[in-house]
Amino acid sequence: MLERDFTEEQQMFREAYRQFLAQEVVPHMEKWRDAGIVDREVFRKAGEQGFLMVWPAEKYGGMGDPDFRFEQIIMEETAYARVSDWYNSLHSRLVGPYITRFGSAEQCDRFLPGCVSGETILAVAMTEPDAGSDLAGMRSTAVEQDDHWVLNGTKTYISNGINADLVVVAAKTGDPENRHSMTLFLVERGMEGFERGRNLKKMGMKAQDTAELFFNNVKVPKENVLGNPGEGFIYLMKGLAEERLIGAVGYLAAGQLSFDLTLDFVKERKVFGKPVAAFQNTQFQLAELRTELDIAQIFVDQCVAAFNADKLTPIDAAKAKLVTSELQVKAADIGVQLHGGAGYMDEYPISRQFTDARVAPIYAGSSEVMKIIISRDVLGDGYEPFNTRNF
Repeated sequence: MLERDFTEEQQMFREAYRQFLAQEVVPHMEKWRDAGIVDREVFRKAGEQGFLMVWPAEKYGGMGDPDFRFEQIIMEETAYARVSDWYNSLHSRLVGPYITRFGSAEQCDRFLPGCVSGETILAVAMTEPDAGSDLAGMRSTAVEQDDHWVLNGTKTYISNGINADLVVVAAKTGDPENRHSMTLFLVERGMEGFERGRNLKKMGMKAQDTAELFFNNVKVPKENVLGNPGEGFIYLMKGLAEERLIGAVGYLAAGQLSFDLTLDFVKERKVFGKPVAAFQNTQFQLAELRTELDIAQIFVDQCVAAFNADKLTPIDAAKAKLVTSELQVKAADIGVQLHGGAGYMDEYPISRQFTDARVAPIYAGSSEVMKIIISRDVLGDGYEPFNTRNF
């Protein structure tokens, strides 16, 4: 594989983070998976050692280095250590930037130090029972009062839903006929009327708490409005390219791990007196998979470089998300097949790789939605099957 472009400082950061995972995360993951939630202490420990939110300014406790490659290292090593269901990148890179990108100086001063230290855990609440990829179809509403907004609605499938102390919540505001008129609110733990439902049981990603959230006449102070009222849909759209890049990095790293696990297994496992790796079918499948992973890695690294230069387009982000999410599933599927019966046993890591992978082509925009976005760019607006501007 071609040499990747990481600085010496970033390589040292990778090694230090790898050691942190080995010492503070890996030994506890089985317990957390059984519990369906990670211990809040892991966020604080990561924050103490500078591994939680690395990009904010030093005055907030961060490194002040916005280079996305630091986050790329964190996501890759988290996958390689088989602890992706901690899902720390959701807090660190998916939700955190909403505060700095759209928040006021007062909001940054109030919230960012706790986010960087791990005292304040973040989540974002967009998805509803009847609104997933079609964000404009959400039904949660907020009505402006004298010095606050009254928020009502239900959100579901919210990652960090149980652990979260601060939730970025999207709700319809203003003209009810305008499907895109929505506002983002910073809802804090303990606000009256903010309640959490079940910690939902899932096929994979067992340690990641995923919950229902309920907002019943929650009085949100106006100082907790994120950005300008009515522009929330625009803000969400601006964050989608980064969200899909975050996904692509993680999906691809998980695919790389599935390949490595499978390669080691087929070299050792014998069938009819010879290693599984000696069969042409195995060799061809691994050759094809190795090629696809390497090509995808080059494209993702180029997307990271484009993001750092503020040149990553939503189309390229969609391409990266599409190909890597599907590749993560393919790598795990091939891995299970080449493991044989062992691949179906939970004691073998490839089994968990498979169940964790299946959600990748669904969240952060399904593969079908990614194909619509890409085809719109290829064919032009005249061939749109429906209004894809919502994605």
